[in-house]
This record gives sequence, C-alpha cells and structure tokens, in this order.
Amino acid sequence: MDFKKARKGFAYFIGWAALRACSLTVSLIPAGRLYGFAKGIASLGYIFARKQRKIALQSLSIAFGDEKSPSQIRRIARDSFISMAKSAVEILYLLDKPEILKRRIVLCGKENLDAALAKNKGVILVSAHFGNFPLLLGRLSVEGYKAAGIMRPMKDKRTEEFFRGKRNRLNIQTIYSQPRNACVEATIHMLRQNSAVFIPIDQNFGTSGVFVNFFGTQAATATGPVVLAQRTGAAIVPCFIVRETDNSHKIIFEPELTLEQGSTSGETIRINIQNLTRIIESYIRRYPAEWGWIHRRWKAKPN
Repeated sequence: MDFKKARKGFAYFIGWAALRACSLTVSLIPAGRLYGFAKGIASLGYIFARKQRKIALQSLSIAFGDEKSPSQIRRIARDSFISMAKSAVEILYLLDKPEILKRRIVLCGKENLDAALAKNKGVILVSAHFGNFPLLLGRLSVEGYKAAGIMRPMKDKRTEEFFRGKRNRLNIQTIYSQPRNACVEATIHMLRQNSAVFIPIDQNFGTSGVFVNFFGTQAATATGPVVLAQRTGAAIVPCFIVRETDNSHKIIFEPELTLEQGSTSGETIRINIQNLTRIIESYIRRYPAEWGWIHRRWKAKPN
C-alpha cells in the first residue's frame, strides 16, 4: 500500500469535508455574522497553520524587514490571515448571489477598461493574488463583460469542481494554466472574442520567467501578459480589488499600459514586466494585509 498517497488522499478528503462544512455554515448563519465567523477561522488558522504562518513572516521580512518592526510584521501577517478568511467566506456567500455581489462591489476607472475594449482586440487584466480577486471576475460578469481567468487547477478534483461550478453559474470562463500550450490557445481565443482575461503575475515562476525587482529582491515572474499583448494586440490594463473598512469592495482599473520598447525582444519583455510588477508592489505597499504572503514568492534565484 502506498502510504504517502493514502495520506495525501486523506488530507484532501479532510479539506473537502471542511469546505462543505464551511459552505453549509455560511448558508445558515445571518449575513451580519459572516465576518465574525471568518475572524474565528483566521485565528485558528494563524495558530495551527504553522507552516503557512512561518512562510508569511519570512516573506514579510524579505519585503519589509528594513522598514517595519517585528511587531508590525506580525500584525500584517495576522491581518492577512483575516483577509484570506473573509475572502473565503465571501466567495461561498456572494458568488451565489449576483444581485448582492453587484451592490457590494463598485467599479472605479471603468472608463479605462471600456476604452481598452473599444479597440476590439481583448483586454489582459494584469493583477495579483490580492484582495478577494475571485470576486473581481464575478463582478465583471454581472456587469455584462465577457470575463475569463487563468488559474491553477486545485489538487483535489472535488474542490476544483465545487468552485468551477460557482464560476460557471456566473458565466466566468476558466482557463487552466496547464498544459501550457492549451492555456495559450484558450487565452488567445478569448482575447479574439474581445473578452477581459485576468492574469495574476505575482507568484514565483521558476526558471521559465524573467527576474525583476520586487520589494528590492529579484523575483521570477511570468511573461505571459506582455507576450500575449505582442502577439494579439490586446491591451494590458492593471486592475485590483480593494477591501473597504465596511467590507465592501472597489475594483480599480488603471490606465492601459503603454508597452516600452527595448533593444531586443527579451529586453522589451523584461522592461514591461518590471513596470507591471512595480504597479503590483505599489498596491501591496498601500494594502499589505491584502496580499497572499503565504506564498514563497522569492523561492527561485537568478543564476
């Protein structure tokens, strides 16, 4: 018997059971108590998810070690766990209630998105694992936009089907990041339909990306948005969803990025990925608890 495989399967089952239990709880408790429930989950997570807590503190130290005290770093880490728990509860609650979703999320800079879509070549929405980004696509779809997102499939198929079902009900198209060729083909297809395709570029991309400066440290970053824009003529519009103090949200669409030209194709890609990464960093600096610090962003090292 393969005990490692069995242990992994059991862990997936526990995760699936916990998801179903949380989903049932969210459907039963009053809306006014959702965020209290989320804070309770976050407190437990911060205590028991020791590996994730350690990664968050290490990541925050890399980003802010010269700027913030250890107590400030711990405060951001705890707040980021609360933000993640709130986002999880909102996904379970709001993606099945499009009318409430529309009321609770306002669109800022919508004219930037509309101007980009008016070119009829599609729009690449460059963003990050920042705020409650799954709600961003839901809100766009409710507004009437064609929306798609590039996502990594979850390891547990039951969990993946659960969330994909929610996306399908809102007519959000899912583009899986693997296999790579199929991902590229599907993305180009959606752009040629003048869709808005959401691409986060804030996670470690190993040896396949380019290294750019992120919080003063070189980070391996995906090049897809720039390569796709060059290939299709699609506009690149940075966008972010920000949580307000009352737990409503606003989606901010920045002006379209004008691609800078380097002396070589590779330099052009690196320059523009750096520009996009700089925008992402600026939002994280303004709202540090809204980013996913539990990811090893700087794991890959340049040669």
